[in-house]
Amino acid sequence: MVFERAASKPDPEDVIGALDDDQCLDLLYALNEPRSVKSLSEAADVPLSTTYRKVSKLEGASLVEERTEIRAGGHHRTKYALDFDRVVLELVDGPPLGIDIVRPPEPEGRLLEMWSEVRSET
Repeated sequence: MVFERAASKPDPEDVIGALDDDQCLDLLYALNEPRSVKSLSEAADVPLSTTYRKVSKLEGASLVEERTEIRAGGHHRTKYALDFDRVVLELVDGPPLGIDIVRPPEPEGRLLEMWSEVRSET
């Protein structure tokens, strides 16, 4: 199973709007693993049509990422996963509001980090 990944810089208002939306929060809490929209809808108990809209809102805020699961036979599957570890808002000396989204390490970075730890222990 292989996932393709993309990221972007969000507008602070989009992030705040998504985090202020109860259904978006329900969806974020349900993303304990990558899920399809249907699976996410069921896990969060949010109607499917609403889930599509809210996932789009969360993507626009760069809080979730779309992943394409490459499968044998060419039938690929789209799943969504959390794309942040922490969100930090900063208001320094007035507008504009700054935002920093701390992302989880890329899989390649995690592998390199683990390999470095193994090498240092041997």
